[in-house]
Formats: sequence, C-alpha cells, structure tokens
Amino acid sequence: MKTLLALLLLSFAQISAAQTTDLRQDPALVRQVAEQFLNTQARGLPGQVSISVSKLDPRLDLAACAAPQAFMPTGSRVWGKTTVGIRCSVPTPWTVYIQAKITVVADYLVAAAPLAQGQIVSATDIATMQGDLTTLPTGIITDASQAIGRTVTLSLQAGTALRQDSLRSQPAVQQGQTVRLVSAGPGFRVTAEAQALTSASDGQLVQARTQNGQMVRGVAKAGGVVEVSY
Repeated sequence: MKTLLALLLLSFAQISAAQTTDLRQDPALVRQVAEQFLNTQARGLPGQVSISVSKLDPRLDLAACAAPQAFMPTGSRVWGKTTVGIRCSVPTPWTVYIQAKITVVADYLVAAAPLAQGQIVSATDIATMQGDLTTLPTGIITDASQAIGRTVTLSLQAGTALRQDSLRSQPAVQQGQTVRLVSAGPGFRVTAEAQALTSASDGQLVQARTQNGQMVRGVAKAGGVVEVSY
C-alpha cells in the first residue's frame, strides 16, 4: 500500500510539473518572434543585412503567451546595436527586452583623392568601398548621384567617407545672375529677363528684379530659370 501511494504521489508530482512547464513561455519562441520582427523591419535597407538576437536570461520565468508581440522601444532603431521589446497582453501581461545587433554591409563612397573646400565633385573624385554602414557616421553617401555635381563644404583627405553634410548642392540661381522669368497658365506662357537678388537651390524661393524695376518672387529651377505664379 505504501509503495502504491508513493507511486501515485510521484505520478501526481510529475503531472503537476509538466502542467507547470506547459504554462511557462518558451524562451526560444520569444527570441524567434524578435528575429522575425527585426527581419521585417530591416527590409529595404541597402546591402547585405545580418541580424543577431541575444538569448533571453534563463532566470526569467514568463507565463505562456498566446500571441507575443514585438515592438521597437522609444529611442531604438533597426541599425547597429539595438533593443527589441516583446510584450504579452493575455492571459498574463508581461514585457521583456532583448538585445540585438544588426549589420548592414554595403558599398559607400569615399574621396578618391584630396578634395578642397568649394570643389565641385566629379565622377573621378570618388571611389567605392564596402563595409558595415552601421559602424560609420550617419549620413554616409551610397549613391554616386548624391555626390557628383555637388560642392565640398570642407576639405577632405583621400579615403574619407563622403557624408551628406560634407557636400551641398550647387545653386540653381546665384545672386546677381541674369535669370529667365517664366510664368505659364492655361493657354499662355510669358518669359522675361531679370536679375536674381538672392541665391537659391533648385526648388527654393528666390527674389529677382525685372528690367523695369519690379520685384518678383518665384521658384528657382536649374539653368537659371525662375518660375513665377500670378
């Protein structure tokens, strides 16, 4: 009888332990949710993207969740070393945070030779290198069209990575330049010459003075054109 009772108690304990285990959240599933979320968020990043998600602290004892949801905490981003959150709403609310690392290996542009301040960048002035963009300064240029034809804002040594803030667009209209005013509408188009009073990039507002002294404002366009609306 005692032996039978002991066996029954042991079986009950094993069943209880199994039930308890079934009610706990599988850490591997939480990590998988984080990986899937980051893979989705990283779509569209340039180059080859690799994502590494850390394991959950084995000491965590989370209640089983029917549908754990991933999110990016405030201040985090899908870039470099980051943090992803996983939350559960039902049946028992909980939230955990997992460390992750995202690398983005892609081509980026560097100065092929020393570039002087004020120099206009040509195709021969740039070269391509490959590396992890997440380890480089923000604003790295990856497309040659973002560099060619722009002006260097400060002198750069050969091999320096080109950034958006190290180059500026050439003015579409320069102060003192003779510009062509263009005003168009249904059934008409009027053009006239004027003198630009300010400099402006393509798409910016610029002031000009016509030959009869009238002040006008319009939108600067490439080629010394100012579009005027009346």
